[in-house]
Amino acid sequence: MPEALIDYYKAIEDSSSKMLQAAREHNWDGVMRYEGACAVLIEQLRFKSQRESLPPENRREKARIMQRILSNDAMIRALAEPWMTQFEHMFDGQPHVMH
Repeated sequence: MPEALIDYYKAIEDSSSKMLQAAREHNWDGVMRYEGACAVLIEQLRFKSQRESLPPENRREKARIMQRILSNDAMIRALAEPWMTQFEHMFDGQPHVMH
């Protein structure tokens, strides 16, 4: 369990890296699992950051981590796009059932 604010950023970065690895392996269930872990960590970070602030000595590391997370996200989206397109085409021309 992360303790310091920077530890939450590191944990999110780690989950983001695992998400990217799962996407590279076309393991979309794994991507969703790590995405869920990221969401929990982000919510915990939000809560904790209301009570304490990031020390100045961690700000450069936070910036590096955020850049890495954004880069991972872009690569995941690029890998997922063909899968999403294929998934959407599965429903093209299918009759929609009304409940």
